[in-house]
Amino acid sequence: MRVLGIDPGIAITGYGLVEEREGSLEALAYGDIRTPAGDPLPQRLRQLYEAICSLIEAHRPDVAAIERVFFGRNVTTAFAVGQARGVALLALAQAQIPIYEYAPADVKQALVGYGSAPKAQIQAMVRMLLHLPEIPRPDDVADALAVAICHLNHARLAALR
Repeated sequence: MRVLGIDPGIAITGYGLVEEREGSLEALAYGDIRTPAGDPLPQRLRQLYEAICSLIEAHRPDVAAIERVFFGRNVTTAFAVGQARGVALLALAQAQIPIYEYAPADVKQALVGYGSAPKAQIQAMVRMLLHLPEIPRPDDVADALAVAICHLNHARLAALR
């Protein structure tokens, strides 16, 4: 199964394509999509949409896993991230890719067994599980890979049931 993980954001959206082969996980592609802060929001959303469409076309994921976003205080940031998330969901839905959503605590639980694990621990686990030479940067990329791994773990457990 080839999973496209997405950590949505208006300034930086992390992505990671992870595949499970013979019980081992492999990162096929990962990186970030950045939109210029000075550009108007509609233009930034279009850029994000087009970049995600290009990723889908280039890598043909079987499913997508996207992080649910929770914000307690900064409403402006929450709206911008929500709009970026909506654009990502639209691109995936138009490509008819099944979408799975995971809360940050679910991702942490799936990777290290503890829903309140610190970010550094999650990043180290991503590096180890994917046999990467270093932790992917920026954090959004490691988060996208983590959500893809989370989905693979959930899918494996669902298959056993």
